[in-house]
Formats: sequence, structure tokens, C-alpha cells
Amino acid sequence: MIRLVPAFLIITCMAAYGQESFKSRPSPVAIASARYKDSYVKIVYGQPQKRGRLIFGGLVPFGQVWRTGANEATELTATRDIRINGFDLKAGTYTLFTIPGPDQWTIIVNSELGQWGSYNHNPKLDILRFDVPVHGLGDAEYEALTIWTEPKLDQAEIHIAWERTMVTLQVQFTEPKQ
Repeated sequence: MIRLVPAFLIITCMAAYGQESFKSRPSPVAIASARYKDSYVKIVYGQPQKRGRLIFGGLVPFGQVWRTGANEATELTATRDIRINGFDLKAGTYTLFTIPGPDQWTIIVNSELGQWGSYNHNPKLDILRFDVPVHGLGDAEYEALTIWTEPKLDQAEIHIAWERTMVTLQVQFTEPKQ
């Protein structure tokens, strides 16, 4: 009986630790994807909430590299080569950073994975950088950072919206080379 007590304590502690690790994050993981034939583009990001805060120009300063979400830096995966806003991007997984501004955002596709936030962003590892215009949403407002796709045959739009701000990326799926 005495030998069972330590085993019981170990199992109880492991169960308590396991329960703690399953608690939900304040900014849960979210996924957006678009598929064309046997390929897809997928974006995995932490989805922060507004919670009454000023987002762009406040919590997310203008002119600074942002992880485009919360927690781990946002990742973009393409299973085949694509064109994004007219630029070629090889199949693979990349970090998606942005530099928000009041009228335009700089979109950054970076080759370094596994980053927490954008604190260690290395511009030497940027694969692509391009600007996109900001679209105001009028009276519409997104409480949570929301990324979604609108597939259209061999193309897709990727929308990033939060507060009353939205930017759109254009994706063109390419056919495999014979």
C-alpha cells in the first residue's frame, strides 16, 4: 500500500500539469486556407482580441515590424509555387511579418521559422517585401484579428482585418512545370 502512494502522487501531479497545458490561450491559434486542385496556401496565426484598445497606431505601432498576430509569428505555407501580389514564391513554409501604416502596409515573407513575435526579425532573411493599400471598413469592426481567404479558381485573395482596417493579398496558384 505504501508503494502505491508515490505512484498516486506522480499520476495526480501529471494530470494536474496536463490540465494546465490545455487551458485556452487569450489569443487562440487560427488557420485560414485556400485550395486549388492538389495544392493549397495556409496561414497559421495567433488571433488577438481588441478588448477596447486602440490597435493600429497604438498596440501595433505604425512603421514597425509586426508578427501579424499574437504569440508565435504568423506562418504562411504554400504546397506548390505561387505568385503573391505578382512576386514568385517557392513552395514551402515562411514567416509572414507586416509593417502596418495608416495608408499602406509592407508585407514581408521571411525564411526564418519558429520565431516568437517579431523581436528577432532578421531582414537579411526576407524573401519578399511589397506594399499593399489599406482598406477602411467604414462602420464594420473586427474585434479579433481575422485572416480569411476567398478562393477563385486558380487565384485567391487573402484578407487580414482587425479593428476597422483591412489589407488584401492576391495569390495566383501556378501549374507544376512538366
